Amino acid sequence: MVRVNGETADPSDRVAEGDVVEYEIPQAYVSVATAEPIPLEVVYEDADLVVINKPPGMVVHPAPGHHSGTLVHALLGRGGTWSGAGGEARPGIVHRLDKGTSGLIVVARNDPSHRALSSQLSDRTLSRSYLAIARGRFAADSGELEGAIGRHPKDRKRMAVVAGGRFARTRYEVVERRSTHTLLRCDLDTGRTHQIRVHLAALGHPLAGDAEYGGRAPGDPARPMLHAWRLRLRHPRTNVEMTFEVAPPADFTAFWASIPLSPSGRG
Repeated sequence: MVRVNGETADPSDRVAEGDVVEYEIPQAYVSVATAEPIPLEVVYEDADLVVINKPPGMVVHPAPGHHSGTLVHALLGRGGTWSGAGGEARPGIVHRLDKGTSGLIVVARNDPSHRALSSQLSDRTLSRSYLAIARGRFAADSGELEGAIGRHPKDRKRMAVVAGGRFARTRYEVVERRSTHTLLRCDLDTGRTHQIRVHLAALGHPLAGDAEYGGRAPGDPARPMLHAWRLRLRHPRTNVEMTFEVAPPADFTAFWASIPLSPSGRG
């Protein structure tokens, strides 16, 4: 929406005296979501929280380019009250999952629950375990990935392992190996943006289907193969420990089943 001397501008362009800069102001969009009748798979629900199995492709909250069809719109469509502690545009939202990631996410019905769950996120008593399909075969059966994560120096929409980033650690365990890919269980010791995706890409084993961090490969699935499989938390009102698990969706299991076994015939 910006032109310099009649040509579409690039963010890196430099301007000089005498250049003509023209721009258009984009149409404003409504940042406060409205209720939409979008079905959700509810794993657990009470007066304080709701645990949802988010489908791949659903954005969690409204953002530029995603003004409808988000999880927030669906929550409002369920009715009742939602916490406002995360801001007016994110009612109920305690934590995020990427658009392409499927699986468990917890949302809060009221502010005290939201604050309690956020505190558990901070001290890691609210834990999340993921299933991931990574390219290549891992030599070790388990390990820890550490690397400070911050904004990519050249692409601000992406994250990267960078000097001066925030400390991040991901623990992984091999579930099964096949000829060209490995099925992993990943546990987060920290909760940085795109953490699993960035750490696996930095290791040289990006997620299958993760074009943003690993490029496209022949036969790749349409989305990053990452599923939030297990969620553990303490109930914000009763302090009872709760664990939830959901199996990966059909596209995840179908892609894994399509990968040949290793030449030895074993995983």
